[in-house]
Amino acid sequence: MRVPGVEVTSFGPEGPPGSGRVGTAIVLPGRAYPPAAPLLWFATAALRQHGWGVEHVWWHAPGHHGDAGHYGWVADQLLDHLPASGRVLVVGKSLGTLAAPVAAERGYDGLWLTPLLQEEAVVEALAANPARQLLVGGLADRHSWRSDVADRLAGQGCDVVEVPDADHGMHAAGDAVRSAEILVEVTRAMDTWLAGPAL
Repeated sequence: MRVPGVEVTSFGPEGPPGSGRVGTAIVLPGRAYPPAAPLLWFATAALRQHGWGVEHVWWHAPGHHGDAGHYGWVADQLLDHLPASGRVLVVGKSLGTLAAPVAAERGYDGLWLTPLLQEEAVVEALAANPARQLLVGGLADRHSWRSDVADRLAGQGCDVVEVPDADHGMHAAGDAVRSAEILVEVTRAMDTWLAGPAL
């Protein structure tokens, strides 16, 4: 059942002519980081370039990150916007990464931006998912990133990009130029990952 106040914007792929549609990428944003914010916008550009159709989910999340009900609420947003058929890739930013358990259950590829690695259920889901996954975070992110957990997940098959000076928004505090450079680095990593072979 679609939730009132949750909207979706759809984009078709921009792959080479005749290349066909790879599948559907569903973008689940952060609490205060909408789909049009830089990381998710450039993720969308990279996805479309590689032949994915993209669904941006726009929401106003209830409560606080720590509320147990958030897992179910985020899962519902993913389940409500799945395509009728075809391959699915889940793109989650922060709060959106609470969809990791659903992605693991269904074997969906995942592109996880600043995943909530302090949430044990998220970590367990990332470790259990047999599909391709890219985790992106920064050492200056005190909100969600844990380098030790990211290292462990890398050893379990996840691809990991860790930026030393990036915070939870993947910015370098007080340095606009460096923040733009981080965006380029992460976009390049996403582009390279999307060009990799499907499992």
